[in-house]
Amino acid sequence: MSFWRKKRVFALLLLTFVIFLFLSSTYVGRMLYPIRYEQEIRQNAAKYDLDPFLVAAVIRVESNYLAETESKKGAYGMMQLMPDTASWIIDKARFSEEFKTRLNDPAVSIELGSWYLNWLFKQFNGNRIAVLAGYNAGHGKVSRWLQENEWDGTLQNADRIPYGETRHYIQRVMYYYNKYEKLYGEEWGERAA
Repeated sequence: MSFWRKKRVFALLLLTFVIFLFLSSTYVGRMLYPIRYEQEIRQNAAKYDLDPFLVAAVIRVESNYLAETESKKGAYGMMQLMPDTASWIIDKARFSEEFKTRLNDPAVSIELGSWYLNWLFKQFNGNRIAVLAGYNAGHGKVSRWLQENEWDGTLQNADRIPYGETRHYIQRVMYYYNKYEKLYGEEWGERAA
């Protein structure tokens, strides 16, 4: 290849790179951090008085939007509900018994998971970090940690949470929550409080 041809190829690559950088960073960000099942997320977030980006972030961490996902521990669906927890939610909220056989249905999973997040917000007096810990470790364990002063319910002191998995879970959900809020907040008309 001649010297000038190499320069042209390099210039073309550089120009392509610069154009890519100047493309909306939001566009690139949305390619990297998509939100699937937007309608179901927004609908259930509104119904259960939740931040839709929190619901989306929980789904991203729990299943990466894969509907037919089952964990090694036996949790089902996009919001990875354990069968016992799902049954408790269905009974407590008086959902259709049919939901018990449809835990892999995205609409059912998002509705049950959103209801549960709302319930956890009530249990933990609106403390988002405690809610996330409860979603991962169980509300009983988190209540005990808070009552026994093992953890104060803050993100700053999350290193005091006895379960490493729960500490990591909270960090991951908050990472995606912040990404989603930044990338989609203006378009969705949602901004963090």
